[in-house]
Amino acid sequence: MLMNKCPVCGAPQVDQLPFCDNCGNRFPEKRKFSKLCVIGFGIALASVACCLAGFWCTDFSNVTPFLFKVAVVAYILAVGCCVAGIILSCKGISEVRSGKVKGSPFGIVGIVLSALAGIFVLPLTLIIGCEAILCHAFEDLSSSSGSRYEVPDYTEPPWYMTESETETEPTETEDELEQQIYTFGSGPEKIEIWMCSYDMADFIQQYIRQNPDFGEKYTVVCTHIDNDWKQDYEKTLDEALVNGGDQAPDIYIAEIDFVYKYTQGEMAEYASTYRDLGIDVDKKIEDAEIAPYTVEIGSRDGEVVALGYEGNGCAMIYNADIARDVFGTDDPAKIEEIIGAGSGDWDKFIDAAEILKSKGYAAVSSSSDIWQLYQTTTDTAWVTDGQINISTDRENYIDLAKTIKDNDYSNNTAMWYEEWYDEMSGVSDRKVFAFFGPVWFISYIMEGNSGGSYVGEGTYGQWRVCRPPVSSYWGGTWIFANKDTDQKEGVAELIEWITLDTSDTGLQYLLANKMIYDFQQGVASGVVMAKSDGVSDFCGGQNIYETYIECNNMPSGKYLTENDNLINNYFKEAVDMYANGDLTRDEAIEYFKNSVYDNVDF
Repeated sequence: MLMNKCPVCGAPQVDQLPFCDNCGNRFPEKRKFSKLCVIGFGIALASVACCLAGFWCTDFSNVTPFLFKVAVVAYILAVGCCVAGIILSCKGISEVRSGKVKGSPFGIVGIVLSALAGIFVLPLTLIIGCEAILCHAFEDLSSSSGSRYEVPDYTEPPWYMTESETETEPTETEDELEQQIYTFGSGPEKIEIWMCSYDMADFIQQYIRQNPDFGEKYTVVCTHIDNDWKQDYEKTLDEALVNGGDQAPDIYIAEIDFVYKYTQGEMAEYASTYRDLGIDVDKKIEDAEIAPYTVEIGSRDGEVVALGYEGNGCAMIYNADIARDVFGTDDPAKIEEIIGAGSGDWDKFIDAAEILKSKGYAAVSSSSDIWQLYQTTTDTAWVTDGQINISTDRENYIDLAKTIKDNDYSNNTAMWYEEWYDEMSGVSDRKVFAFFGPVWFISYIMEGNSGGSYVGEGTYGQWRVCRPPVSSYWGGTWIFANKDTDQKEGVAELIEWITLDTSDTGLQYLLANKMIYDFQQGVASGVVMAKSDGVSDFCGGQNIYETYIECNNMPSGKYLTENDNLINNYFKEAVDMYANGDLTRDEAIEYFKNSVYDNVDF
């Protein structure tokens, strides 16, 4: 057995006497650890664990009602543990100072951990907890992923949610095609909607919450199909429409890349006209001032079979700082004069590009940005009587791309590459004057790549919009009804709310005013755009909707064909080869035509 030795003379302690027999020195007392310090330390660790548990449970991509409740409990426990850990650790340190016990390091660490959890971690978890409450407490927590954005509660009484909004796990077909199913409403009548993007489920959920009676009459099943981009959606939808009956959806959507197939192409026969649904479509289109190109794209033999809710007319989005430096003004009306807005050609823009170049600026990032406009700028279709037809507009682009490259009017980058994004934030070696795109291009692409989130940071706040030299649109989604649906009344009600309702509770008003998703979005109705809040901090406080109403009314949708997307790619490839000097002009045209004839069926 080990014996204590005197720290002064080294003599052993006899009979546990407090004093040394040899020199009289007092032996040091053995002190126990402070229980308060140890408990405070343990509770501090628990506070950190609760915070981490809260983080894990509020993973928005996989939140469930159970995890949500666990997260709430974890946040409450974290608050209690932080407070208790600090109090007990402080009392423990006070006890140590009396000399009766030891363990001050435990107390100090307990205080530090509790304080860190309270000061740094806990507020962040509470913020996430509040977001989870806002995003999920009033949403359909039972869907497989739920709505991706906060939807403001502006209706009275509180939002409607039925018991039938039950969680549905993603299912797979024999071909391993992923399908996610979202169910809203509890009524005996069933409406099936097929979609290749998640937005439609958000919209239907919104409508049923606004209209409880509809949810009591109908159960709306939204099936999301997406695998290998859109081809599997098209294939599955085509088979269902052909087979008909219970296998076919009542409502289905098509995006711009393949909408022609369902409006005027091989699958057009399965779409009901809006008139047959009982919608007074011509009057409502006129009253809502729906963008004409969306109507033209959605018509078959003069009858509307599909409409969109988005307005995707393209504007020129230019840097106001560069405009003031080069042209002495950033006024959109003056810039429109300088670049020849609405003229139908790029002559004035090229003159402006020369001036920009002399001041050390690039007019555009690359000719690809202008090509995005030319894809829909045409007075004839790509295919006429089985032959490729290069319209005057598209032929002009061949020379324009060459002019831009040879005269160094661009930075010769490419869309969707890092250098292209850098130019939006102004960090490129040579700053770019203009980009082109719809409202979504500003919200989705430019804002997030501007290098800032408030005016004065990066290029945030430096941009303005005006009409471009030529008219165009970019993107879009059209809504169809199956001609054989046995739920015409309910289908018509949903479609009309999505595509033609101009009231303050209509979908387009909600989208334009950031009431469903927290970003500005152009819509098809000019009436809705005119009465909505289009002020953009990103664009220096400009009401961008005023310009985009005009941009939505400029393009034509008459000359869309089924293979446009593929043909456009071959044309752009050939023009790039000519602009880069790899082919002559005639060789580029020949290369384009051969590529189409060899690879595209029409």
